[in-house]
Amino acid sequence: MKKIIFLMLALSGFAFAAEGSMNQWLASFSILAAGLGLGVAALGGAIGMGNTAAATIAGTARNPGLGGKLMTTMFIALAMIEAQVIYALVIALIALYANPFQALVAA
Repeated sequence: MKKIIFLMLALSGFAFAAEGSMNQWLASFSILAAGLGLGVAALGGAIGMGNTAAATIAGTARNPGLGGKLMTTMFIALAMIEAQVIYALVIALIALYANPFQALVAA
């Protein structure tokens, strides 16, 4: 855990190295937040998908007759999990390219 924190602090130095207006600071924070947020969302989605697949395989192994229904339910659950990761991607792209906080800083 200490290595991860040290790496984040070391890399944030490059993001904040630019001297200038508050918009540059905001852009740097937005880049860091988008990267970290999307990474956490992808990690959570991968864990959720793995648990869903494992539960489906275990259910099919216990009762092979329900395999078709379990697979259908699994695909619906995977689509919902993936939708959450896509929402995180959309929010990250908004933070990077159409940052609503830049209007607040400029005012």
